Amino acid sequence: MGAALLAVGVALIALESPPVAALRETLFDGYQRLMPRVRSSAPVVIVDIDERSLDSRGQWPWPRNLTAELVRAISRAGPAAIGLDVLFVEPDRSVAGADAALAQAVQGAKVVLGIAGIDYRDRRFPHPPRAAPVRSSGQRALPLRQFDGQLQSRPEIDSAAAGRGLITTDSPDRIIRRIPLVARIGEVIVPALAVEMVRIATGTQELRIDDRGGERVDLGVGSTSIPIQSDGTLHVYFGPHDVQRFVSAEEVLSGKAAAELFRDKFVLVGLSGLGLLDFQATPLGERIPGVEVHAQILEQIFDGTYLRRPTGAAWTEAALLALVGVVFIVFVPAARPWTSFVLLAAALLALAAAGILAFMAGLLLNVTAPALAAAAVFAAMLGATFAEADRQRRRLREAQARLAGELEAARRIQMGLLPAPRTIFAGQTGFALEALLEPARMVGGDFYDCFMVDENRLFLVVGDVSGKGLPASLFMALSKSLLKSIALRSRSDPGALLMLANAEICRDNAESFFVTAFAGLLDVRSGALAFCNAGHEPPIACRPGGVPERLEHSGGPPLCVLEGFEYPSAHRVLEAGEWLCVLTDGVTEAMNAAGEFYGAARLHAVLKPLASAAPDAVVGAVLTDVRKFTGTTQQSDDLTLLCVRWNGAAASAR
Repeated sequence: MGAALLAVGVALIALESPPVAALRETLFDGYQRLMPRVRSSAPVVIVDIDERSLDSRGQWPWPRNLTAELVRAISRAGPAAIGLDVLFVEPDRSVAGADAALAQAVQGAKVVLGIAGIDYRDRRFPHPPRAAPVRSSGQRALPLRQFDGQLQSRPEIDSAAAGRGLITTDSPDRIIRRIPLVARIGEVIVPALAVEMVRIATGTQELRIDDRGGERVDLGVGSTSIPIQSDGTLHVYFGPHDVQRFVSAEEVLSGKAAAELFRDKFVLVGLSGLGLLDFQATPLGERIPGVEVHAQILEQIFDGTYLRRPTGAAWTEAALLALVGVVFIVFVPAARPWTSFVLLAAALLALAAAGILAFMAGLLLNVTAPALAAAAVFAAMLGATFAEADRQRRRLREAQARLAGELEAARRIQMGLLPAPRTIFAGQTGFALEALLEPARMVGGDFYDCFMVDENRLFLVVGDVSGKGLPASLFMALSKSLLKSIALRSRSDPGALLMLANAEICRDNAESFFVTAFAGLLDVRSGALAFCNAGHEPPIACRPGGVPERLEHSGGPPLCVLEGFEYPSAHRVLEAGEWLCVLTDGVTEAMNAAGEFYGAARLHAVLKPLASAAPDAVVGAVLTDVRKFTGTTQQSDDLTLLCVRWNGAAASAR
């Protein structure tokens, strides 16, 4: 999905679709607002036919003899060139000879008249205008703006002018961004008013168009080279509206304007009076008189500050998007969400910095479209990543549910392997036995077993496999089964039994588990107990009226630690009513929220008042106290208790 969006974004940018073009213009306007052009020189003066002039001399159009007087007043000051941003299309019938007077004033005064390009042929001007010759160095026909016809001044005035320049701004939008510096009217290439004024001021006979391929086109006027687009337009780099550019026409006509103000300057004559509607919107958010647009172009030419859309800019922008998009496609799925957003922010900041640095170098690079397209690719990749993560979570939940079901089944099987003393010994009077196992997880490594090996002897064992969870439970089942099988076959003392079990269990121990175990063989007629401790927690014995005591016995290491070890047996004769409690370290090492262990001392304190209690009471009291001690702390280890009480010879005989 991200790759498809990336391909679409690259295509839209490379082909400069209308949405991309709109974004581009908005971005370039933002650049100009952020860094407007600063006037470093003042080569232009605008003689403004403003409200004050109209109030003093009458409404526009003025009689041509008054305009002639204005031109002569400017010309006497010795300007570099005079540009008239006005048209004298119709004859002046207000004063006889007015057109001739204006033509006489224009004659020899370095005056450039304005020409307006139109999209139809006006019958008053059936022929293309006269213009300076243009020499092109390229082989291709440049896609210059084409006008079918023009509006220009009366022939007698036009023939007296030194040059003619296009005053049509011809912007497709309401905001002036680009101005044609050269355009075609019919088959004639006509320069803009500002360009023609530079030609007249420098005395250049012809213009040059140096076609360097792509968008690299230069317009040459003498020694001046102006970078333009292949369609002949110039991106106008606007500065703020400045009243210092303007001199009221009334000041000039009344002689109040100093001649030094115009000497060797480009002088533009234009209109700004209210009601004349010659105002243009700029990217800076201002509305300025149309004549000031030509003034700003002349300032750019004089200062050499240009904005240019570089050749292959659209492909450069598409390449930027492709680069950022590939980075997102590669890294977003593998990164954490906050890392992905940092990557997005870094990419957007890098694009913004690239655009600003390019603008400072006079290059117009559209980073908005790559940024938005990259954000779309990022969103798609992030969405796909979240969707994949959600799919993985669902699969994980399903797997967890299956595993939980399997573990629950394993728990039932494991617990089913453990005997239920109350059921299997329901008819026994010579002893009482209670046992309990609580795994720390669904399944565990603790186990116990108790069964009669013959009519008079009870075998009991409590074991603890190293580790927890499913692996330990599997090894626990193996160990328990082997111990029971060996006990039923050999019927020997516990030490010999554990030695045989050690040899058997070691054969099937690929994971190197070990098992602690306490095994005992109780003669229910006499109370004689033979037992062996293989690295297990010592059991606790308690006679009626006595105190609990640990049944110490250094029988040997845990099973599967030393092969061939000969485990010795120990013996004890239980008194009538004496009980023996065998437990795993899950009791003594139970931990509370403070990180404290339950410990042997607390266990003895709980068992002390239970010297004459039944096994189920002993097991229940220990379990209750352990739970009280740990509180809400998660159980850290399997917990197993087995308590057996010998009831005496008389009870056994019944």
